[in-house]
Amino acid sequence: MNKEIIKNYIPENTKVDFVGNIALVKVEAVNILEIANDLYNHKNLPLKLVTATDERFENGCFKIWYIFGIPKENIFIALFIELKNIEEFPSIVSVVFEAGNYERKIKTFFGLTPAGAFDTRPIILHENWPIDVFPLRKDFNLQTKVKQSTGTYEFQRVDGEGIYEIPVGPIHAGIIEPGHFRFSVAGEEIMLLEARLGFVHKSIEKIFESEISIDEKIKLSEKISGDSSFSYSAAFCRSIENLAGIEVSKRAEYLRAIYSELERLTNHFGDVGAMMLDTGFNFGGANGSRLREIVMQLNERLTGSRFLRGVNVVGGVTKDIDLNEKQILLNNLEKIFKDFEEVIEVVESKISLLNRLRGTGAITHTIAKDFGVLGVPARAVGIENDTRLDFPYSVYQELDFSKAEVQTTGDVYARFYVRIKEIRTSFNLIEKALINLPEGKINSSLDKIVLKKNSVVITLVEGWRGEIAYFITTDLNGNISRVYPRDPSFLNWSAVGCAGPGNVVPDFPLINKSFNLSYTGNDL
Repeated sequence: MNKEIIKNYIPENTKVDFVGNIALVKVEAVNILEIANDLYNHKNLPLKLVTATDERFENGCFKIWYIFGIPKENIFIALFIELKNIEEFPSIVSVVFEAGNYERKIKTFFGLTPAGAFDTRPIILHENWPIDVFPLRKDFNLQTKVKQSTGTYEFQRVDGEGIYEIPVGPIHAGIIEPGHFRFSVAGEEIMLLEARLGFVHKSIEKIFESEISIDEKIKLSEKISGDSSFSYSAAFCRSIENLAGIEVSKRAEYLRAIYSELERLTNHFGDVGAMMLDTGFNFGGANGSRLREIVMQLNERLTGSRFLRGVNVVGGVTKDIDLNEKQILLNNLEKIFKDFEEVIEVVESKISLLNRLRGTGAITHTIAKDFGVLGVPARAVGIENDTRLDFPYSVYQELDFSKAEVQTTGDVYARFYVRIKEIRTSFNLIEKALINLPEGKINSSLDKIVLKKNSVVITLVEGWRGEIAYFITTDLNGNISRVYPRDPSFLNWSAVGCAGPGNVVPDFPLINKSFNLSYTGNDL
C-alpha cells in the first residue's frame, strides 16, 4: 500500500527504500530544489523538518534530510542528499520559505553552507562561540571546552527619520526564560520586531548521542521543554518502540492519551488566565491560575508528578488509573469543567476585555503558511493542522476526535478562543478515554531493548503548543546515532516577529503571551 501511495508523489523510476512508514529517496543535490518545490508547492505536502547527519566515518559523507509528510496516510517521504568531500548544499528557501531556520541551524551546528540562502547568520549559538567549531559533527567531543570568541550579531534594521531601537532582554522581570527582543519603532508603533534566542542552549542533541541508557534518554526528553514533559517523553518512547518492534497495550495507549490531554488542560488553563492578566483583567488571570493548579494537583495525585514526569517508559506507562481513581477523576473533571464554563460566561460579558484582544498581534494566513506555523497560532488563522488528526497515533481515532478547533482572524482574540475550544475538547476526550479504558497491562516490563540497525524513525505527537517531531537514526551496531527533537516553537518564534508591526510596544507582552512559545524547546 505504501508503494502505491508514494507513486503519486515521486517521479517514475525513482529508487525508493522503505523503512516502516518512511520512504527513503536519495536525491542528487542539483535536483533537490525542483523535487522539494514539487512536493511542497504542487503536491501540497507539509514539510516536517530539515536536518543533517554526520556519516563520514560510516559512509564517507554528510547527509541533508528533508522530511515531508502525507497527511491521513501516516507516511513520510525522507529525501536526502549526500555531501562527499564538499561542505555546501543547495538552499531550498526560495521555494520552501520555512526551511530557512533549519538551514541556518545546519550551517551553525554542522558547518555545512546552504548555497543561495538569504540568511546564514548563526542561530542559537552566539557570537562568543568560534565560527569554525561545529558541535554536532561526530568528531566534536561533548566535553570540549572551546575558546571564547568575539563577534557581532547583525540584527535586521529599519532606516529612516525618527526610527529608533528598543532592546528588551535577554533578562526579564519575573521568572520567564531569557530571550532578546529588538524593536524598531517610530514613536510607539512597532515597525520591526526580531527575536534573538539561544540563551538556554543545553546541548540536548549531542547528549542524546552519548552512551547513556535508554532510561536516561527518556529523562533527558522530559527536560527539552519542561511544561511538555509528557508529550516529549511519549514521542521519544514511541520512536524507540518503533525501532525495537515493541507492541504497546491498548490500555497503555488510552492512559497515554489521558495524560497527554491533562497536560494540554494544565497549560491551556494557564495561558487563558495569563492572557487575561496581561490585559489587567485580574478575575480571569486568577481563575486561570487556580484551574491550572487544580489540574496539576490531579496530575500529582495520579502520577506523583505535577508535570507528569516519570510516567512514560518504552513499552507503555508506569502509572495506572484504577476503578476508584477513575471515578474520582471523572467527578473532579465534571466540577472543573462547570467551574471553567462559569468563568468563561463572565469573561464573555466583558466587552472591554474582548475588544482589547481583537485586532492585537494579528498574523495572516499567508504568513503562517510561509513560516510553517504550527499548533494554536496556525489554527487561529484557520489552518487545520492537528497531528492527532493528520498523522493519527495512539487511540484518538477511537475517541471520535474528528476536527481541529480553529478561528480565522489570527489575532490575540483568535488564539485565546482556540485555547478555550481545545480545553472543551480535552475534557471530552479524557472523559471518553476513561469510560472506555480497556483492561490489560500498562507496560511490557522489558529486560532488554534491541534497536534496528542502520534505521531511521520519524515520530509526531500533538503537544499542547503544537506538533512535536522526532527524527532518530541508528548506526550499523543498532546504537542511537542522531536525535533531532523539533519543538513547534522553532517555527513559531519567527511568526512572533510578524505579529509586532502595526501594534504599539505596550502590546508586546500580551502578543507574546498569546503565542507562549518555549525558549528552552527552541534552544535545545
